[in-house]
Amino acid sequence: MASFNCFALAFVMALSFASTDVGVAARHLLQLPQLPPMPTLPTTTLPPLPSIPNLPQPSIPVLPRPGALPPLPTMPGLPTLPSVPRATLPPLPSMPSIPTTIPSIPFLSPPPSPSTP
Repeated sequence: MASFNCFALAFVMALSFASTDVGVAARHLLQLPQLPPMPTLPTTTLPPLPSIPNLPQPSIPVLPRPGALPPLPTMPGLPTLPSVPRATLPPLPSMPSIPTTIPSIPFLSPPPSPSTP
């Protein structure tokens, strides 16, 4: 457990030093003199895109109306399967009952008290 605490302390210290370096670098950048503005680059003009040629449109055939289609053929009936004789299983054996009373064990009972004459 002590090694984990040492590792956690080292990790926190490394993060704090890293954030300190970032802060110093940012302050250094803010203190630099102003840089000259960036020159504007010449823009090039692109040639116009070629026009897309008009392709011939295919003629769509006229489909017949749904009512004019011939009816679908009917499916033939499935043949009847012969009946298979059912197998009879023997009856399950009865489960023995678990006793619900605990028998008394004689040697665990207290010894009889001595009789005084």
